[in-house]
Amino acid sequence: MAAIADAGAPGIGRNVEKRLRPPSRLLMLAEPRALFELGLGLASVPLLMTAPRGDGHPVLVMPGFLASDGSTKMLRAYLDRLGYETQGWGLGRNIGSMMARRHRLYEQIETLHKKTGRKVSLIGWSLGGIYARDVALTMPEAIRSVVSLGSPFAIDVRATHASKLYEKLGGEAIDDIAESELVRIQSDLDMPTTAIYTKTDGVVNWRTCMLREGRQAENIEVLGSHCGLGVNPAVLWAVADRLAQKESSFRPFARRGPFRLGYPAA
Repeated sequence: MAAIADAGAPGIGRNVEKRLRPPSRLLMLAEPRALFELGLGLASVPLLMTAPRGDGHPVLVMPGFLASDGSTKMLRAYLDRLGYETQGWGLGRNIGSMMARRHRLYEQIETLHKKTGRKVSLIGWSLGGIYARDVALTMPEAIRSVVSLGSPFAIDVRATHASKLYEKLGGEAIDDIAESELVRIQSDLDMPTTAIYTKTDGVVNWRTCMLREGRQAENIEVLGSHCGLGVNPAVLWAVADRLAQKESSFRPFARRGPFRLGYPAA
């Protein structure tokens, strides 16, 4: 797994020798299976509540492209019940224009950091994960950990079925973004970092969701869909486990517990 991420790392952005393709149409048409994941997640609440308890530190959750804070309600409610101070990003529907909107997010996180006196953990779903990485690179002193869910930040950012719609609705062409910015977003972070992805993602090519594994950086594969990542019980358990680590410490994720069948062999 690490070998795949390392091999893909140099070829990022638009200057790649061989572009990655978006997932197959068949996988995209199968995305409604997210409804099954939602039902399974709701039925699994008793088991999910046996996850490690939180220490009360602030957690900010960022939605995916076209989604709002409503899409992350289940994930945030779960983390609230585990003892975290969880909140949505509060910027309405995520319709893109990242380069224009990210400064509002910087201000929001800086305010949360000063208000609580504690570092903030970031969880970003799809495009939200790219925002999370950008924030962590810009203000690392305020960030405790970063978890991305199916976020296309590596290798080829166009390898999704949403890139053209992103450009149309956000008014921001990917080719107009400086190459240095595209390279930067894939940089190693200074804090514990986890990329959760699924090889059956119908929206984003899973290969562009993986980071370079290292001393405090890891990839976790789950069974599921792109649209179900925020409600999939295996994902929820993994997120809770990652957030429960002590500040400035990191241990690799252990593929065990009540949802171990949801994690393919590494």
